[in-house]
Parts: sequence; structure tokens; C-alpha cells
Amino acid sequence: MIKIEKNQIIARDVSWMYFNHRILREAQRPDVPLLERISFLGIYSNNLDEFFRVRVASLSRIAQADQQQLSPAIREAKKAIKQINTLNAEYSREFEQTTQMLTQQLREQGIWLIDDAQASPEQREYIRRFFRDKLNGTTQPVWLNGPGQLTDEDDDVIFLAVKLKYAPSSSRYPQKNFAIVKLPVKKVGRFLRLPDHDGHACLMYLDDAVRLCLPWLFAGLSYNYFEAYAFKFTKDAEMDIENDLDVSLLQKVQRGVRSRKRGEPLRVIYDAAMPRDLLKKVMGKLRLDRLDTTVAGGRYHNHKDFMQFPDCGRTDLKFPRWESVLPAAFESQDSLIDKIMKRDLMIHVPYQSFDAYLRLLREAAISPRVESIKTTLYRLAKDSKVVETLVTAAKNGKKVTVVIELLARFDEASNISWSKKMREAGINVVFGVEGLKVHSKITWIKTTEGNLACIGTGNFHEGNARVYTDCLLMTAHKKIVDDVNRVFDFIHSPFRPVRFKELLVSPNNMKRQILQLIDEEIKNKRAGKEAYIHVKINHITDPDVVRHLYKASAEGVEVGAVLRGNCSMVTGIPGLTENIHLHGIIDRYLEHARILIFAHGGKEKFYIGSADWMPRNLVNRVEVMTPVYDPRLQQELRFIVDCGLNDTVQARVVDGTDNPQIWPVKPGREPLRSQEVLHNYYRQMREEENESGNE
Repeated sequence: MIKIEKNQIIARDVSWMYFNHRILREAQRPDVPLLERISFLGIYSNNLDEFFRVRVASLSRIAQADQQQLSPAIREAKKAIKQINTLNAEYSREFEQTTQMLTQQLREQGIWLIDDAQASPEQREYIRRFFRDKLNGTTQPVWLNGPGQLTDEDDDVIFLAVKLKYAPSSSRYPQKNFAIVKLPVKKVGRFLRLPDHDGHACLMYLDDAVRLCLPWLFAGLSYNYFEAYAFKFTKDAEMDIENDLDVSLLQKVQRGVRSRKRGEPLRVIYDAAMPRDLLKKVMGKLRLDRLDTTVAGGRYHNHKDFMQFPDCGRTDLKFPRWESVLPAAFESQDSLIDKIMKRDLMIHVPYQSFDAYLRLLREAAISPRVESIKTTLYRLAKDSKVVETLVTAAKNGKKVTVVIELLARFDEASNISWSKKMREAGINVVFGVEGLKVHSKITWIKTTEGNLACIGTGNFHEGNARVYTDCLLMTAHKKIVDDVNRVFDFIHSPFRPVRFKELLVSPNNMKRQILQLIDEEIKNKRAGKEAYIHVKINHITDPDVVRHLYKASAEGVEVGAVLRGNCSMVTGIPGLTENIHLHGIIDRYLEHARILIFAHGGKEKFYIGSADWMPRNLVNRVEVMTPVYDPRLQQELRFIVDCGLNDTVQARVVDGTDNPQIWPVKPGREPLRSQEVLHNYYRQMREEENESGNE
């Protein structure tokens, strides 16, 4: 048994900070279009907000737990929080510098982001009308000397802390007062497009527009001096789900969503220029004297709004548009069910259109030979075509069963709403297994002539399918299809023994079989057979998987991984991890597919599915990975993974340090950008289908 030292494993949360830093690095690249770099700033900020609301919340709870019961865990949690805060402070400075650099580059391109002091008289008049038409009535001040607490307010929004003064002592109002104003970003947007000035497109933060409107906002109170400073706070977003056997899971989640709104503040970011007396008032209303995660920042916060930064008509500063293609098999009027009965089909979104799945679901909803449909749903689009099609199926007399995960983080309220709509339509709605999130992406369709199934790596979500890279297998392979039906049986009766013949299913057999697959590569290497492990996956943090991969590397097995997020492995350790190569890809699409390839002595094994190699996926969720047997689809999966492993434009070296360099171009080769290669690959495939008439 190999010995692994503590410093040879990266803590999950530190690894996550490194990952998010890679996104910040994309915003600094001169070869990325300017408005896309602005968007990467927004993605970085949005990720960080969610990280503090979820992961840091969990760590804080542990750190504050009973000292005697959890002393080792408490020490680790406190250590992690300290590391996170150190990295966050460093990255925050880098973020501010990057923002200033990009703001200047926007000016050079004729897009001016101006503040309230720079507004021309014409622009000030425009803002006054904007206040009258849009802000008046939606922007309400709240006095800081009132009875309420700021913790009663929504978190993750922007507030202006306002200091008001009135000089004459004879005034019937206090000479000095304090208030807060919540910015109505959801209603009017974060960036206000102003009239052009000297031929330049002009934008203003909503923060500054409201600053200019403060005299009108406090009209009638005789205050004549205003200072306003931005701040935001992030609450603990973990939900307390009660253990009451007399209460349904639906009721528990509904209560949990409400309890989240009362969560304790975890992080406060405020304008460093805020006067001490005003800051003291704000912190008092948050019931905080001091926080380790209090950050004195710049003038503006909630930079996630950069993801919706106006392009001002400058599409030349964005990535060129890539259209999804619809494979020929899904365009003809012939039955998709018949085609899938004859051979497996697969789509790879967003290179290929998600309409392919909708086309199959629509046929199932109206075909007389379809008797029942079962599917899992984790996250759904705002106006979900998937749900609408399932409702149609129920109206047409099909027996429809939907397993919807109520605990899909931050989508709980949306999923509760969808579940009610589906129940009203006569759909059998199942809320999964309490204590096990149903994260699998599966659909099962029963017909009078046989059954078929879909197993995917991503959500049945039209919006996600436009920006997330995911694969979806459609098959009539009897053993696989029967196994998919058994997954639904397992969800319905989780304590009944079940054996899967083809699928890897968490928490049933997946982890055990993955470890066996890794060990088989070690045995094959020792026997002189071909041995390697190539995967495309989001995260690798499970300690047992990491140990087995380290052992495989030490035995000479090549381990290549295309990653998006967390990874606990440290590469390049002599005699241990020299054969592990990790490629972290950040590009225009979010890498999300999970593909596993094992050499298997020269007869490769292929799997796709919903699970990452993390404890939560392998132990605490219902996940599904399916083998892929069709040689054509195996070849396609091989090409997808190879593209990632050979990317020398967007792939960074992930080695356990915080200095991610782009993978170097090998001698005699051209730079390769995997997403661009795949985009062209699927376009060419579609053109060849048109020319040959083949599907």
C-alpha cells in the first residue's frame, strides 16, 4: 500500500479557489474578446458568492460546533476558512486591478462606464426621468435607527448605506441620520444605458444613478447633504431540513426555503471609503461586531452582474456566434423510436441541438404505441419545454412518472412550483429518496414493441444545453434499458435489494466498480498489457479514488483527466504522480460532460453519466453511469476526450499549485482549441450527412 503524505493532497475548498482563479485568469487574456473578458469577471464573482453561501457556510457551522465532540473537524474547518480568506484577499486585489484594466480598455473601444460625477447635464436629466419613470416607488429607503434588522433583508443584493446631513440646528429633523437603500437590480438591471456623449456609448452603474437621485428619494425631509456607499452581505444558504416523520419532504423543503432567508450573515463586503460611524451602524444592524469574512472593497460590488453587461451593439467584441446543428437522424419525419430501436444515438450539446431530445420526448408524448414515460428532473428551464411535453403526454393518456429533486440547490422553490403544475396535470410526481439527492439524468420510455432509455451527463434543461457541454445516449439495449427502469424502482423503494447488470449506480455499486476498473488497469500494466485511464469530468476529490489513481500512476498507468473544477491531486511527485496529467479547460462553453475511458488491455471500456468523482456523487446521491457499446459512438467519445487532452489554447496545467499555465504546444504541432475543433467537427459531420443522405 502506497503512503500518501498530507501535503500530497489538496483540500477540496482550496482546490476550488484555484479553479475559480483560473476563471479570473481568462478575464486577463488579451486573446479573449473584450466583452467576454467582462463576462468572465461576472462568472468569477457569481461563483464566489455561491461558494461562500454554501461551502463557507458549512465550514462555519463546523467551526462553531461543540469543541469537544468535533475537535479534529473544527481544526480542519478553521484552517480551511483561514486559507480561503487569505486567497480571497489576494484574488480580490487582482480582481479590482483586472476590472480597472478592462474598464480602461472599454473606454479605448468607445464604451465609457461613467460615474455620477462624470455625467453631463443631458445625462443627468435622463437619469432624473429614469428615476421618475422606473425608480420612483421601487426604491425605498429604510432608516438604520428603525426596529428591523438587516438580516431580515434579502442577501446577495446591493445596498447603498446613506449618510444624510442638514446644517441648520433649527431643523425639526436630526442633523445627521443614516439609511439604507436596496438597489432594484432585478427590475431595472445593473447598468443604465445613457445618451451617447461625444460619439461614445455611455453606461452607468445603477448604484451611481441612485446616488444622483438621493435628493429626490428623500424629498420633503430638508436634508441637503448625502453620502452613499455600497455594501452587500451573504447569508448561510444551507437549509435546515427537520427530522419530523409526520411532515412530508415537500413541506420540509418549503420550510427550509423560508428558513434560508433567516440565515446568518457569513461575508460582508463594503466600500472601504465608508465612514466609521456609518459602518458601525450597518454592522450593528447585521448583528455583527466583527467577521473574519468582512472585506473592505471598492466602490462597486456584486460584479456577477457583469454577466449581463450591455454590448452597446459591439458584437465584434464578443465570441463569434456558433450555431448548434441538429443531426440528420432527428430532422427527418421518420420515427425516432424506430431508429433508436435499430441503433444507439447520441447528441453532444451545445454543439448539437437539445431539440433532438425534445423531438424524441414529443414523439413519445403523442405516439399511440407509447404506454408510459419515466424521467428524472434536477434543474429546469424557466419555461420548460420538457415539462410542457410531459404534461402533453399525460393529457394523451400516457402514464407519466417524474422524479423531481426538491433539493437542487437554489432551485428548490422553482422545483416545488413545477411539481405542483405536473401533479395538477395528472403526472405521478415522486420526490426521490430523503437523504439522497437524485442527480441522475435518465428517461425511460415503454412502448408496445419494446422499451428505450436516455442516459445523460447534464440536466434536461434547454437553457443549460446552450452553454453546458453534455452528452446524452439514446438506446434500446435491453440490459441497459431494464437497468434504467430498476433505478426508478430503487428510488421508489430504496431499501429493497437491487442488482444492476450494466449501469454503475450510486450509492449502490458505482464507487466499488470504479475502483475495480482502476485496479484492473494496474493489473494489466503489471501484465504488460495496454493500460491507461482517460476521463473528462468536473471534479476529482474522493479520497479513495485519489489513492487508487495515485497507485495506478506509481505502477506506470497513464492517467489523463480533462477537468473543469476541483481536483485534490498533486501531480509531478517523483515515483507517485508522474504519470498523472490534468487539463483544466475554461472556455466559451462550461465543460460539464462526464466521460470515462479505460484501456482494458486494448479493448477500451467507455462510460458516460452524471457522476463526478466526489464523495457526494459516489455515496450521497443517486447517480447513473452507462456503458457505451456502439463503435461509432465510442469513436466519437474518444475524439471528444482526446481533444481535451491535447488542448493547448484553453487548457491549463492543474498540478496542485495556484500558478496555472497553459499546456505547451508539442513540437511539430499546431495550437489546438478543443471547443473550436469540436464545433467544426460536428458541423462537418452534419454537412457530410447532407451530402451522403445518410443518417
